[in-house]
Amino acid sequence: MAFSKLKSLLRAKAERSVGGLWDAVGAALPLFRPDECANTFAAAGYEPD
Repeated sequence: MAFSKLKSLLRAKAERSVGGLWDAVGAALPLFRPDECANTFAAAGYEPD
């Protein structure tokens, strides 16, 4: 689900340069909540420490 969210955010920005794409990724990262990230890793089979 997190990858789907990232793709959606990047498509909305419609960046066409590598630099612009990296800037868009950097701007999108704060939009992912810590619990959302933890759930993503748990769903992938990673155990929390």
